Amino acid sequence: MKKLLTSAAALMVATAAHAADEVKLQLQWVTQAQFAGYYVALDKGFYEEEDLDVTILPGGPDIAPPQVLAGGGADVMLNWMPSALAAREKGLPVVNIAQPFKTSGLMLTCWKDTGITSPQDFKGKTIGVWFFGNEYPFLSWMSQEGISTDGGEDGVTVLKQGFNVDPLLQRQADCISTMTYNEYGQVLDAGVSEDELITFKYEDQGVATLEDGIYALEENLEDPAFKDKMVRFVRASMKGWKYAEANPDEAADIVLENDESGAQTEAHQKRMMGEIAKLTAGSNGALDEADFKRTVETLLAGGSDPVITKEPTGAWTSDITDAALN
Repeated sequence: MKKLLTSAAALMVATAAHAADEVKLQLQWVTQAQFAGYYVALDKGFYEEEDLDVTILPGGPDIAPPQVLAGGGADVMLNWMPSALAAREKGLPVVNIAQPFKTSGLMLTCWKDTGITSPQDFKGKTIGVWFFGNEYPFLSWMSQEGISTDGGEDGVTVLKQGFNVDPLLQRQADCISTMTYNEYGQVLDAGVSEDELITFKYEDQGVATLEDGIYALEENLEDPAFKDKMVRFVRASMKGWKYAEANPDEAADIVLENDESGAQTEAHQKRMMGEIAKLTAGSNGALDEADFKRTVETLLAGGSDPVITKEPTGAWTSDITDAALN
């Protein structure tokens, strides 16, 4: 009996010593299908298979992922590359360790009855643009088109847009910023027909920047144990993303189960997941250097006030995905 008790105690100690490695992931917005891959990986036990105990932290309008990362509130964050590169140039050494999103979902949605048929028709119009770093692809695009953003007949009037579609619906703007997977659907839900709209995808205009990358702090990546943890995290996360792509309705249901706010609806999340799957398709998680260079060139070409002022160095690494995917 004493031997059995000793063996049981030893087993308990060994189990405690081998507790799963904790990872805190900071999302850049509230719980929704935009982040389905991570919720799927959690729900399906993909993180557990990699000996990880993952906590997913929802974002919101008052949460800046780079600040959370800098303060030690998360091990890894999701961020659009313009925001991440701006933070890095300002002194926060964030590094892209994986890029699940291959394609940008950002676009302008315009009223067709304004007569807009091409970007040159934006002249003299009012366009809603998200700020907080999201404006730079637009400013770069206008710079490349030779269109002023200072208003007037030959320029565009930029309306600082909140994260809603009201400026379009209320005719305060001729065009607004939308995501293929979110705000565009909100316009349709308001009773607007697709035939009444014309859209311009940044991807089609050659000015798209990378979205929803996975970032960690440079100093943490110097720790072999942390690096190993990130390899396992990325491998499990990409397994979650590919499952979500193949099973979009189930993935949307998993997201809804994790929405503690109760704000999301089944119809909205299933539509969102269908669009998100188009953006992650073609990515195995590894960052394409050509996509990175295009993002940097777009940001540097943002007119007199670019989001970054010089070519970044050390802003991404393939070490994690090389180890995770091979």
